[in-house]
Amino acid sequence: MTNSNLRSIVAMLIAVGFFALMDAVLKTLSARYPVLQIAALRGLTALPLVLAYIAWRGAWHTVLRIRWPLHLLRGLLGIVMLSLFTLGVRTLPLSAAYTLFFIAPLLITALSVPVLKERVPAAHWWAIGAGFIGVLIALRPSGADLQAGLATAGGLAVLGAALCYAVAAVTGRLASRTDSSEALILTMMLAMALGAGALALPQWVPIARADLPLLIALAVTGFCGQLAITEAFRHGQASIVAPFEYSALAWGLGLDWLIWHTLPSSHTWLGAAIVIGSGLYLIRREKRITEAHANAEHP
Repeated sequence: MTNSNLRSIVAMLIAVGFFALMDAVLKTLSARYPVLQIAALRGLTALPLVLAYIAWRGAWHTVLRIRWPLHLLRGLLGIVMLSLFTLGVRTLPLSAAYTLFFIAPLLITALSVPVLKERVPAAHWWAIGAGFIGVLIALRPSGADLQAGLATAGGLAVLGAALCYAVAAVTGRLASRTDSSEALILTMMLAMALGAGALALPQWVPIARADLPLLIALAVTGFCGQLAITEAFRHGQASIVAPFEYSALAWGLGLDWLIWHTLPSSHTWLGAAIVIGSGLYLIRREKRITEAHANAEHP
């Protein structure tokens, strides 16, 4: 393993840890504030850090020359995604929510065909189908098991969040062909702060002074997670780094046990194993295809 890949793996593990801590903060705040207000607070608290980061990198000249329609669509999807995910973790354990959200990489692969005009081999479609079966097992939406499974408003909200995330990711890929990463981060935080803020204003709940440390944690964990995941994909091979995103399940299990004293049921474990296995298969297949193309071009 090269030093750059090892460095990127460490960065990915750190990023996943920060995002898991951020999700724990979201879950805690969701008991006291409307979901749109939490989305707005996510943007408002992170915005000063993002502005300072852009100034430090001297990247102001890159943040206005962008394709605004793509950024506006991505911002709207980001608001809906975070609101739905917060709604989901309000009632679900983090580990269960992550199990359902892991369908997002499979959705991104499926969406890359009509949107990015990428070719997806037949074997990939089998993996995507298996991933959906894993989600159905985790949901367990049948008969008397309905209430025991994840096929509740919370579970369906997380699936909706995963779909929004996948569409936003594909939109981000399109935008990144011409626009800077600083612009992508800034427009997303502006959408959260201004867009979600405007929507949340009619039902805005005054912020309790006791929650100020949580808001600081929300800003710091989200910002550090974004920096770490950018670092992870900047230096390492995506096919090697991406599987470590699934370490989120370990973080979710740990936080569920430490904070809320809960663990997922057996059907959630089985669904998680199938979804993660499908995702890892796609990553390995993509790596082999990339290597084969590289060998063909440089015999």
